[in-house]
Amino acid sequence: MSKILMRIVYFAVPMIVSLFLVPFVKRVAWKYGIFAVENERTVHHGKIPRIGGVAVYIAFILGCLLFARPMTNSLRAILIGGTVVFAGGLIDDIFDLRPRYKLLFQIAGALIVMFLGKVELLDINLIFGLKIPAGVITQIITFVWLIGITNAVNLLDGLDGLSSGFCIIVLISLCLISSAVNRPEIIRIALLLAGAAAGFLVFNFHPASIFIGDCGAQFLGFTIASISIQGFKSGTFITMLIPIILLFIPIMDTLSAMLRRKLSGHKISEADQSHLHHVLMKGFGLGQTETVLLIYAMTAMFGICAYVCAINPGVGVWILVVLILMAELLIEITGMISDDYHPILSLIKGVILLTRTTQDPHEAKQKKSKK
Repeated sequence: MSKILMRIVYFAVPMIVSLFLVPFVKRVAWKYGIFAVENERTVHHGKIPRIGGVAVYIAFILGCLLFARPMTNSLRAILIGGTVVFAGGLIDDIFDLRPRYKLLFQIAGALIVMFLGKVELLDINLIFGLKIPAGVITQIITFVWLIGITNAVNLLDGLDGLSSGFCIIVLISLCLISSAVNRPEIIRIALLLAGAAAGFLVFNFHPASIFIGDCGAQFLGFTIASISIQGFKSGTFITMLIPIILLFIPIMDTLSAMLRRKLSGHKISEADQSHLHHVLMKGFGLGQTETVLLIYAMTAMFGICAYVCAINPGVGVWILVVLILMAELLIEITGMISDDYHPILSLIKGVILLTRTTQDPHEAKQKKSKK
């Protein structure tokens, strides 16, 4: 079977399995009353099942059993660790766990991946010849990455189709980058997970009839974090940047939320309505579908940037600088951190004011000479 056809199979089989599983999962949720709770932060109305991640998880695991054999020790650890994180999310979807208990499941999953699967950063070659050798520092960075991305993707799950569609774009981008750098094992896993998420997205796009839940969002985030580390765990500074570029949107959203809550005197774990999707809807008057599609487009832009960085680092870095400046301006314009936070806008206004000030005497002199 040709390489292209096999990649289509990797995507299609878990997608079909997920498509068939979602209606069954919905019936189970209705039977046992597992619905998303309406509150002041939610935008949905009515009773909507919130364990759609079960279908994504089963479809992905089945895909791995069919197409990822024999399993490497790393993949086995990723599946075991992902299962632990999924279980914690599922328990939370059913019984509403406290954040600290959810974190325990995430920590357990991260430790399994790191120490059982040896999925961790190796030597990090920085700019100017600096180097961080594999050891405690790289292990800490790996641990923070796994926990951070897991929660960042979970926080992104605020609109119909947002987290699942975002993850599909990231996984497809990861597949293209892995193809460019010849990492076939990452391609396979990325396509299997993307297919499982795609089957679910059919039922989750606005208006959603089922939500992915903490079990699905955390599982997707954790697995993506794990395979991105596995795919780019050593190399140059640019290589190490690729996963960060791919996941820039949830990273930006999470860091903004942490800083926003810290500045306002709230707990970092305290939820609010100032995440990226909230401010786009409130600040620009967008509907759910328009907001989700806009974030899809932003994600695709960073995906293209990551791909360019992989094949042409020089050009890729310039594209990244432009995208980061655009993201910073978006944060300042929408007040995602604070209404008083606008360093770039203040700088631009200062330059404009300075330019006008230096030009005014010259203009005045010209007007005087004309008289």
